[in-house]
Amino acid sequence: MKLDITLFGALPFRRISKTAKRQRRTHLKKSAPTVGTCPNCGAALAPHRACTKCGYYKGKEVIKINKEETK
Repeated sequence: MKLDITLFGALPFRRISKTAKRQRRTHLKKSAPTVGTCPNCGAALAPHRACTKCGYYKGKEVIKINKEETK
C-alpha cells in the first residue's frame, strides 16, 4: 500500500522547539485596559469618551442625564 502525501495536507518540515515557540509568543500577552477618571465626578471611564455618570466631556456637558435615572 502506497501512502498518498496529499491526504496529510501541509505539515511542518521540522518540529518547532519550545524556546522558538515561546519567543514567538512573547508578544501575544494581554494588557490591562486603559482607564481614566472623570474630572467632574471622579467616575472611571475609557479615554476620549463622555462620562456615563454625569455626561461631561472635556469640561462641557454633552449628554443630558436625569438625576432620577442614576439612583
